[in-house]
Amino acid sequence: MNWSVVAQSVPLFAHAFGVTLRLSAISVILATLLGLAMALCREYRVPLLSQLSTGIEELFRNTPLLIQLFFMYYGFPSIGIKLSAQLCAVIGMSILGAAYMSGAFQGGFGGIPRVQIESARALGLSVPQLIRYVTLPQGLTRSIPAIAANAIFIVKETSVFTVIAVPELTNTARDLIGMYYHTNEYLLELVVAYAIILIPMSVVLTLLERRVRRGSFRTV
Repeated sequence: MNWSVVAQSVPLFAHAFGVTLRLSAISVILATLLGLAMALCREYRVPLLSQLSTGIEELFRNTPLLIQLFFMYYGFPSIGIKLSAQLCAVIGMSILGAAYMSGAFQGGFGGIPRVQIESARALGLSVPQLIRYVTLPQGLTRSIPAIAANAIFIVKETSVFTVIAVPELTNTARDLIGMYYHTNEYLLELVVAYAIILIPMSVVLTLLERRVRRGSFRTV
């Protein structure tokens, strides 16, 4: 192991680390919000939007992210739509993540006793009130474990961005190995960089899951 090689490449990996972290954070946030919206549309059977959400979920969960990125980055320009590599990465990952997040939220919503929904409707609550006071408080807490798993999945899948030349961690390691052939050194930095992101993230999400299981959250 040549530690001087590791030291020299740290600035490049630091830049790639920032790119990966930024794209991961944006993708997780957008995937969670879009997935929640899709799940609510399906839960309350919103005309057109419910069918659209189902179609998006089935399409993106059953096609490889690699193909989706290729289609957006190389296919869209043929119809006059040219997107940057990082924008394609965020769009692709956000929609793919939303497809999985939607399933996570639906699982949480499905765990709410139907008698509560029927009672709320009998009391005259509107759909927005039903969502605010019944569906979200209970459904979100029940969905936390699945949401956490999907968030970690999204971060790990950023390694696929290398196929459209996004300068993230995996792409940086691959380029350096191709130029200088110091495979062990660069792979070590790659593993360490992902560990720095994923281990704290996993710990925080695990603590959040435990807190939810103990019923520390109060519904309003």
